[in-house]
Amino acid sequence: MCAGNKLQNFRVKSLVSVMVCSLTSHPLSSSPGRALSSLSATRRGLPKEKMSENGVSSRAKVLTIDTMNPTVKKVEYAVRGPIVQRAVELERELSEGIKKPFAEVIKANIGDAHAMGQQPITFFRQVLALCSYPELLNDSTFPEDAKSRARRILQSCGGNSMGSYSASQGIDSVRQDVARYIERRDGGVPCDPDNIYLTTGASDGIVTMLKLLVCGEGATRTGVMISIPQYPLYSAALAELGAVQINYYLNEEKCWSMDISELQRALDEARRHCNPRALCIINPGNPTGQVQSRQCIEDVIRFAAKERLFLMADEVYQDNVYADGCQFHSFKKVLFEMGPEYSNTVELVSFHSTSKCYMGECGFRGGYMEIINMDNEVKAQLTKLVSVRLCPPVPGQALMDLVVNPPQPGEPSYENFIKERTATLSALAEKAKLTEQVLNTVQGISCNPVQGAMYSFPRITISAKAVKEATDKGQQPDMFYCMKMLEETGICLVPGSGFGQKDGTYHFRMTILPPTDKLKILLNKVKEFHQKFTQQYT
Repeated sequence: MCAGNKLQNFRVKSLVSVMVCSLTSHPLSSSPGRALSSLSATRRGLPKEKMSENGVSSRAKVLTIDTMNPTVKKVEYAVRGPIVQRAVELERELSEGIKKPFAEVIKANIGDAHAMGQQPITFFRQVLALCSYPELLNDSTFPEDAKSRARRILQSCGGNSMGSYSASQGIDSVRQDVARYIERRDGGVPCDPDNIYLTTGASDGIVTMLKLLVCGEGATRTGVMISIPQYPLYSAALAELGAVQINYYLNEEKCWSMDISELQRALDEARRHCNPRALCIINPGNPTGQVQSRQCIEDVIRFAAKERLFLMADEVYQDNVYADGCQFHSFKKVLFEMGPEYSNTVELVSFHSTSKCYMGECGFRGGYMEIINMDNEVKAQLTKLVSVRLCPPVPGQALMDLVVNPPQPGEPSYENFIKERTATLSALAEKAKLTEQVLNTVQGISCNPVQGAMYSFPRITISAKAVKEATDKGQQPDMFYCMKMLEETGICLVPGSGFGQKDGTYHFRMTILPPTDKLKILLNKVKEFHQKFTQQYT
């Protein structure tokens, strides 16, 4: 050992000796451990101890409401908020025999199709059953096209099992099928499978992209433009990430259309206090049910190009278009048809999901996003970020593959698939029209046409007397209205304040998913409640 090391060891030993002597000579200590325990918890960086009622000390929690991440406390998600929690309590009370003014709770708060009675597509469930339990491939009751799809999916899985991890970006063959689907949907516009990322529902992809976009502090903090009314995922994610929410208002008087002058107003005001970087569009709309025209989409793309904004297109309801004269146009297709000036420069990410449309397979958590014109170095960071969560659920990826590669003409399952798909979408179209018609017969309720998606967002008139009572209770007026409706009728809706709305206006969101007979009951109960509520608070 060199002389320097010997000297260093001597100094360390001497210092330890002095510390031990000091501790053992402390008047309250007979050992170093007891001396350490006599130091205050605060000085040692530990939570202070509290005395319980029986005199036994209990250490304070490390994680409290005061010490937790403050951005999480700002997160709100109305779709599963207090109204829904009370609905669950009411269901339990009914099951316990407690008398209510209604026989059942009807939940029209969330776009959960199968929970509302929509039937799964047979072919999808057959293939997923085969993939989950491959021994069924020997069962003659399953059609051959379902078996061939299952074999192809299993061959793409590690160990031929859906229980294995996949590549973080998703199974290669599924991404290839998604790319071919997009090319067919968009009339031949090329799609590179390497730009496809499979996701845990669309929500996972949206939050991932926001993580990439958000940066800065103070006046340089990232601002993200979202429509009002909006789907609460966006406001919740922005709150959690500490980004700035930039509200632009849809035009209710023109069937919730978008107005470029309103986008410009919101952007100009936001630039005074943040750095706007992204523009989010939901088309068809949630909660408003509108379908944007091609001209509107072109205008939005030009606006994004001019203002150098990253476009996020939430297109999960692309098959849910009902109104005459309305048609779904993907942002990608319009972007490329506008020519290289836009298609080579505008940064775009679009999202799709297995949870909506005619599938309604919310629980499988399948989805994808496609990125366009993303910087290559950023794309590498995106791939790194998704690798942290290992991979999306493999059953969800398999289901996504079936959505983009369903039975084809001539295959055994084709006719039944088309029959089921058409029946589901036709029923939704019928219920969209029924909802609009019934609600517009009620004085004090105004409902725009439900052009697409799965929701209506009617405007309701609430009297000054009711507003005052709600304010006295510390509630938003439309929360007060919806909670009172739930307690008196068993109908579970979501107040418009959970989605955002213009000051002085009140709304609620309801799904059109319940079976037609139950939807008629629901609408009649809403009608009767509103008339009673109006009379009570006149």
